[in-house]
Amino acid sequence: MWAKSRVAAKGGCRGNFGVAAGLAAPAWVAVALFGSAALADPITAPSPDQAVATAAGAPALPEGALAKASAAQPAATAGVNADATTTPSYTVEAVDKAIGTNPFERLAKYYAAEWGQGAAPTDPNAAPAIRDGWSPPPQTAPPMPFTDWPYGGSTLIGDNRTASVDSPLMVAIQHTAVGQAMNATGIQAYGWIDYGGNLSSSKAKFGNAPAGYDYNPNNIQLDQAVIYLERTPDTVQTDHIDWGFRLSAIYGENYRYTTAYGLASYQLLKHNDFNGYDFPMVYGELWIPKVFEGLMIRVGRFISVPDIEAQLAPNNYMYSHSITYTFDNFTNEGVQTTFAVTKQLMLQVGVVMGTEAAVWNYNKRLPNLYVQEGLGPDPLYPSSSFLKDPGATPSLTLCGRYHSLDDKNDINICADAINHGQWGYNNLQWWGFTAYHTFNKYWHISFETYVEHEDGVPNGLNPLALNIYNNGGTPFSPQFIAFNAPDLAQCKSAAVLRCQTDSIGSVFYLNYSPNALNNVSLRVEYYDDAEGQRTGVPAIYHDIGIGWQHWLSPQVELRPEFTYYTSSRPAFDLATKSDEAVLAGDIIWHF
Repeated sequence: MWAKSRVAAKGGCRGNFGVAAGLAAPAWVAVALFGSAALADPITAPSPDQAVATAAGAPALPEGALAKASAAQPAATAGVNADATTTPSYTVEAVDKAIGTNPFERLAKYYAAEWGQGAAPTDPNAAPAIRDGWSPPPQTAPPMPFTDWPYGGSTLIGDNRTASVDSPLMVAIQHTAVGQAMNATGIQAYGWIDYGGNLSSSKAKFGNAPAGYDYNPNNIQLDQAVIYLERTPDTVQTDHIDWGFRLSAIYGENYRYTTAYGLASYQLLKHNDFNGYDFPMVYGELWIPKVFEGLMIRVGRFISVPDIEAQLAPNNYMYSHSITYTFDNFTNEGVQTTFAVTKQLMLQVGVVMGTEAAVWNYNKRLPNLYVQEGLGPDPLYPSSSFLKDPGATPSLTLCGRYHSLDDKNDINICADAINHGQWGYNNLQWWGFTAYHTFNKYWHISFETYVEHEDGVPNGLNPLALNIYNNGGTPFSPQFIAFNAPDLAQCKSAAVLRCQTDSIGSVFYLNYSPNALNNVSLRVEYYDDAEGQRTGVPAIYHDIGIGWQHWLSPQVELRPEFTYYTSSRPAFDLATKSDEAVLAGDIIWHF
């Protein structure tokens, strides 16, 4: 159960309060300084969607967990950990002997063993973590939130070993009957807790909006407590079909950004609870290696493709999210296939039930209260009933990925959840791409841009449309959704009843990583919400932010940052200000 550092799905925190016999004990005063920690060999983790670090999957030690975690490590990578060295006291075998057999003792001592390290303990006998002939991942985690360039919708192809997440919990229980049974089947349980806070120039409650996630100014909050139970397919091997699954649960303020209409959505839509729970990923996977270079089939609920950022805290460079991501697609339910056509080319085809739409809402209807109560004809929805969520309809996802042989370039072009585009709970018609380029082991850039739209959105500036909306004549009227309903449009003309709403988002990250425990990110963003249907104010937004990701170990990450936002019209502090300055940060602690 010893796996590589997890970052894509995991989070990244591991703490140390002492040291097991024979293990180095870095001083607390040193951990806050660049270059303070001894570096171990690199350990990589999955893409933002996967949350699982790829492991080499070599035959485990009798204990299993620790050996598998370390097996995930490639022989060499292009990332900042590539020049790290291994010490005899920081191997799987040495650490396993040093931390004892009692689960509670093992948990504490494993945190201690990893403190100040840039990766999980190494296993000199581990099998390769990368398919023969495939290039190694371009990054390492820590300090990045991913190892391979993210594409989503699939466990990483070509560089994932089963049970490869570096989890203190799995290491702690690996000698127990439960731990041995899980190890024998390749199943892991792990997660993280993320607390954050901010100091903002905005003062009103919820005044940081439309900046998301830390939308409540001058506040400390539980962003998310997350647990996964999963098995990931071994995609390094090509000789047999393999399978996997993930069951996830999240609790905290961030549930507001994963909620799907009809899936425990009463917390957000009926009660407007500040904290709540959700199940953002519940899926099964089937790996078929003999189709092209491999075919992955994912069925269930999963994170939307292909974004740089993700809802799960460890999958992001910075604590805060761009506005571009805050008003993006989040989750889909359906079937997603990923074909590795060659080592460099991937094709993704999916059929999903819209975006943030529960499958059981398909064709479900609500009464048109405006018509049934005789308030007059409803030109928006003329019938006596209407679909509960017009966005809960079969939709197509189509993506193509190109990855250069030298690992320096990657581009993903996608159309996500495309259907008729009618106004729905979050029925965004998403067209865009992500791109990555690495200059050397210290510097890389990430870029994302998209256009998205919805059709037939009622015009909040039209008196008749507004009256119909307020009196139950639309699927998202307050009689049906008391809080956080999809916004109306502010169309260019007040004379029209409906209009198409369009938004354009672009975000750019420049990243500098001096060593295996530190990364600095500069974020620059442009977001145009022409009809105000996404943010509530028709405006153009810009922001510039700088964040520092400092890892105390592969399990504990600190992310302080500063961001300055502007808008072309007053949008911040309850639409009273045109700019906002936010000093924020969080701590992610993995288990």
